[in-house]
Amino acid sequence: MAAIMIRLANLPVPVSVAGRKVLVRPRFIRRLCASVLIAATSIAAMAPAQAQSNSGYDPRSWTYDPARNVLVSPAAPDQTSDGEIRPDWSAIPREIVRFSEAQPKGSIVINTTERRLYYILGNGRALRYTVGVGKEGLEWSGHATISSKKNWPDWRPPAEMRSREASKGRFLPAHVEGGPNNPLGARALYIGNTLYRVHGTNQPWTVGQANSSGCIRMTNEDVIDLYDRVKIGAQIIVRH
Repeated sequence: MAAIMIRLANLPVPVSVAGRKVLVRPRFIRRLCASVLIAATSIAAMAPAQAQSNSGYDPRSWTYDPARNVLVSPAAPDQTSDGEIRPDWSAIPREIVRFSEAQPKGSIVINTTERRLYYILGNGRALRYTVGVGKEGLEWSGHATISSKKNWPDWRPPAEMRSREASKGRFLPAHVEGGPNNPLGARALYIGNTLYRVHGTNQPWTVGQANSSGCIRMTNEDVIDLYDRVKIGAQIIVRH
């Protein structure tokens, strides 16, 4: 009886295809449905990864509103429709850690591979922060000092950046005043005579990634904390 039931279950059934009746075995239908399900699952799994790779902080991708003289940031992948950050995003808290490397107290050491910044406390300890770093092709390393500090800094894109982006049809403003709409965030520490800085951001969900134009980016809360600790002239080392 069981053998008869199996044979009956595998008998061809009529299926309408383009207006014509076609006999198809149930086994084939099951395989087809399984293939479609696997393909749909793969596409769904790929979609968030693609959105994540295309997201992130890069002022060159922002749009400029000349009427208000502000930059409008790209939509965050983890924002709700009303602009609030979803609860599933949270900053990595700063913490005191052991730091055996001999560096003067008050120095800054940044490891771009780790995406961590260490503020040297002395006695083998450091305060560790999570940072965003330059994306591929825009990484850099070096040794300098903090030349100046700015509270709610203005943003002036370098002429080379503006020219490069204009050739792609993206026009950046010459100057954006400091404030909540400014990509440099609440504080900035300027590195030597370079164009690089350690600064805040109004896109905190991007901290910890490698997608800046070369600057070191922190959450506003962390950069304010660091700003209050660091003195002008302090040593800063950036390494891979």
